[in-house]
Amino acid sequence: MRHFLLAGTALTLAIGGPALAQVTETPAPAPTPSRVAPAAAAASTGDAASQGLTDIVITAQRRVESSQRAGVAIDVVSGTQVLAQGITQPSDLNRIVPSLQVQDAGGANKTFFLRGVGNFTVNGYSDPAIAVNYDGVYLGRPTSTSGLFYDLERLEVLKGPQGTLYGRNATAGAINILPARPKLGEVSGFVDASYGNYNAVNVQGAVNVPIGSIAAVRVSGNVVSRDGYLTDGTSDEKTQAVRAQVLVEPSPDLKLRLAGDYSHSGGKGVGSSYDGAYALNFQTGAYNFVPSGLGAQVGLFDPKAQAYRQTLFLGVSGRTADPLANNVYLDNKFYGVNGELNWDTGAGTLTVIPAYRKADLNYNFGAAAFIGLIREKDEQYSLEARFNGKRIGPFDYVVGGYYFDEKVDGNYTFAQQALNAYQFYTSSTKSWAVFGRVVANVTDRFRLIGGVRYTDDHKDFNGRADVFVVVCTQRNAFGVPSCPTTPLLPVGTNYNALQPPFIVPPAGQARPIGATGAILSRVATIVDATLPSSQVTWRGAAEFDIAPRSLGYASVERGYRSGGFSLAAGYETYKPEFITAYTVGVKNRFLDNKLQLNVEAFWWDYTDQQIGRIGVDANGNQGQFSQNIGQSTIKGVEANVEVLPLPDTLLTGEVQYLDSKYKSFTYNQPAQATPPLTGCPTTLTAGVYTINCAGFPGFNAPKWTLTLAAQQTVRVGGFKVVGSVDTQFRTKRYVEAEFLPEELVHSTWTTNVQLGFGPDGGHWQITGFIRNLENDRIIVNTPTVSVANALVATTSAPRTFGVRAGYTF
Repeated sequence: MRHFLLAGTALTLAIGGPALAQVTETPAPAPTPSRVAPAAAAASTGDAASQGLTDIVITAQRRVESSQRAGVAIDVVSGTQVLAQGITQPSDLNRIVPSLQVQDAGGANKTFFLRGVGNFTVNGYSDPAIAVNYDGVYLGRPTSTSGLFYDLERLEVLKGPQGTLYGRNATAGAINILPARPKLGEVSGFVDASYGNYNAVNVQGAVNVPIGSIAAVRVSGNVVSRDGYLTDGTSDEKTQAVRAQVLVEPSPDLKLRLAGDYSHSGGKGVGSSYDGAYALNFQTGAYNFVPSGLGAQVGLFDPKAQAYRQTLFLGVSGRTADPLANNVYLDNKFYGVNGELNWDTGAGTLTVIPAYRKADLNYNFGAAAFIGLIREKDEQYSLEARFNGKRIGPFDYVVGGYYFDEKVDGNYTFAQQALNAYQFYTSSTKSWAVFGRVVANVTDRFRLIGGVRYTDDHKDFNGRADVFVVVCTQRNAFGVPSCPTTPLLPVGTNYNALQPPFIVPPAGQARPIGATGAILSRVATIVDATLPSSQVTWRGAAEFDIAPRSLGYASVERGYRSGGFSLAAGYETYKPEFITAYTVGVKNRFLDNKLQLNVEAFWWDYTDQQIGRIGVDANGNQGQFSQNIGQSTIKGVEANVEVLPLPDTLLTGEVQYLDSKYKSFTYNQPAQATPPLTGCPTTLTAGVYTINCAGFPGFNAPKWTLTLAAQQTVRVGGFKVVGSVDTQFRTKRYVEAEFLPEELVHSTWTTNVQLGFGPDGGHWQITGFIRNLENDRIIVNTPTVSVANALVATTSAPRTFGVRAGYTF
């Protein structure tokens, strides 16, 4: 209730919120906002308001159209909002896209969840459930999504399968990151800088220069530097990025654009804190969670956390843990070159998009309470060609083809002291597809839409994982492993560097570790496999113009995501997953374009759903792997309202109800010295545990999500003050696959406020902001460290505040 009162009071005090505004947002020197129609792009809030809510132009369906006239589930964020909200990395999108959840999974890894569907993609050989497309180019690796959020035209978040019009098939949805493009005939640009607590500096800018009358160049860049949110300096951000584009239009029918970009991510990377540990009663087999007593702000490398770590018992090794080696860092480089040709042939427009992208990853992370060393090189080539034909009789159509070629070369070490896993692998993916969509304009108000896509995927994988475990062979009087003097495994990129008293055994054997009573065992998993797959995906839909400003729509569509590989015994390969999605909705404008009300209901059915998790493989080794867990159902309703009660006042609200449940989620684990650590029911038969998590909700799937926002402009002489407030409420949700009580995040509120000042229609502005007014560090990820039965927590940013100033020309 206090947040509803806050929103109302703030409105009275001329403080409002830009989160979903369709007129003008908090003043910012960004490119022309996509939420303002071109004719009104330079209008003030009052001018735009006099025309009512303006349209958001999107290209999500491979054509230029208003989002209010597109019968698809989509959220749109303008480049102005990205700048005003301080969005610099994917996890920041949690603040402005209610249905989206992005987790930092350690190092450069990001995991994306939409409407409770996604996957924990933390390696280079599993595909994400949500496709991220940058400037029309599919990004094969989630690690490559950093360093892109500057000088943008807009972000489009599409919900549900994207199995007909987009590059790679995606079951949960797609995120389109669209940079601002060069403009012919004008010298323009902007510079924007902000400074806040944690020594946060964010500087970005762009310059647009014409070359004669037929060409233009746009160069933009971004520098972000911020201290860590945790006491050990982790969860910091150090990013530098640059982008250059050339646009040539030799004739009204021909446009050619070339672009190149580079970004670097540095610093220490994402950090976490110890939430506690599960103490095992070896006689009863029951676990008892004991909180660490450390705050969420205490990083793993803080002396207090290191002292706590040395109390954690590594059951398999019969001793307590050593301090973590404090050598975490990021040194990741990303490169990209792409082009776009648009040729109006008279019969339609031909679009060709060739692209090349490369990533060089070199980082050590410790957010999982062990040290991971990642050395990975990614390369991808892609080519898309599509023809958007002019209407033939009652039919509009799009046809096209797509080719994708990716190679990944990785060397991973997961150093957990009691267990070290060394992985070497190469993987390649070749995918091609043909697709088409036809719109039958049955009447001026009624349309039928059909789309189909044939995709052929061919994946090859060659990898080896060597897992070394320090195993105590002695027991004390209580039956507990006891080897207090045995050494633990050091951090390193290669097991050949192990020094005495460790003796490297052959695969499948063990060697004593001196006279400590412990042995060093080694198990190797080799995967040399090929996965061919071909699928047909489709979409059928109907749209009806209920009124000049009201659209009704319904659709059913089929999507799929190809299978893949894991370096884990018993889980070497997994099959494709499939989704059938049903959607019905209405989009409306009322009261002379002063009120917008959109409502959508959806039902998603998954089969052979893929889940990536940390678990125990068939050889009894802990690792990260993916598997098909069965079926799940996701159903819900979303409603969005925007209203202009006064010319300079904008109120918005969005609510999502989500009912997500696993119909089947069963996996096995071999019996060991300790039982499985899980919140799901388990049974033990013939030395194998069966864990059944059916009936639990999906990860990151709060039943209710509510966003309220308000924006108010007050004019004083030739100046204006623009204030904003937005607040978001999410009910409880699980954030990890074990469904432990401590992995259930309870209901949360997050509120942001801004106050800007500048000349009315002028070129400069200054804005003060506070984000996360409540100062709550909300848990977004809770990985378990099975060798120590510890639980660590990665949290969102604490309260941040600062000032931002910008100038446009």
